[in-house]
Amino acid sequence: MKRLIDTHCHVFAEEFRQDIHEVISRAVESGVEYLLLPNINNRSVVDMMGICDVWPDLCKPMIGLHPEDLEENFHSQLDELKRILDADRGKDGSCRFIGIGETGLDLYWDKDRINDQIESFRIQLEWALQYDLPVSIHSRESFPQLLDVLSDYRGRGLRGVFHCFSGSVEEAKVLLGFEGFMFGIGGIVTFRKSLLPEILPTIPLERVVLETDSPYLTPVPFRGKRNEPSFLTFISSRIAQIYGCSDDYVASVTSQNASNLFRL
Repeated sequence: MKRLIDTHCHVFAEEFRQDIHEVISRAVESGVEYLLLPNINNRSVVDMMGICDVWPDLCKPMIGLHPEDLEENFHSQLDELKRILDADRGKDGSCRFIGIGETGLDLYWDKDRINDQIESFRIQLEWALQYDLPVSIHSRESFPQLLDVLSDYRGRGLRGVFHCFSGSVEEAKVLLGFEGFMFGIGGIVTFRKSLLPEILPTIPLERVVLETDSPYLTPVPFRGKRNEPSFLTFISSRIAQIYGCSDDYVASVTSQNASNLFRL
């Protein structure tokens, strides 16, 4: 069976509350070896860690604050998350959290708080450097601002994933210049009107990781239904068609990419 890693899924979300055991079973049966869980806000930490406590070998948590979840006093949110991160670290430096995120910038819904989003993003990038953890970056309609922030971190060892990448060829070329970063490709690649089939060939497969973003962005042929990690096989197969290689090869390369990045 091919080995797959879902580098971005929210199986701790309310949408999975009634059948999480079945969802996990289907994921394992489909060949998913790891589920990487990016946090959303202060309230989601408990549910996320509860999932990781039940399936510690399968589910690996990250910690961060999503740009759409900033409260007015977002510094207090970040302080609380930082305390959780610090408290989890052992004397030997070990930590259950394998990454920082989900963080980033989102100007689709709210352009008025861009300065707050940038400040929160920068604080979390500093966490990633301080603890030598990869960062899961959310970016929606904010490429110029994202580039401006990341340019300040060139050469500092920052690494991570451009989650749910769906940018242009030009944007892909620019982001390829940030060594240590992978492109997270999910269900959008299966959509009929997606431009990713034309863009992906400009990105080496060695810079790609797979993700579902469950319960969102469900791939064809299940579009319109709740997404779940077992659907990663449809994403992997579509990527194999685009690159002209086997499903097994895509699974092998992308899983090794994820393992190296997150030190699994």
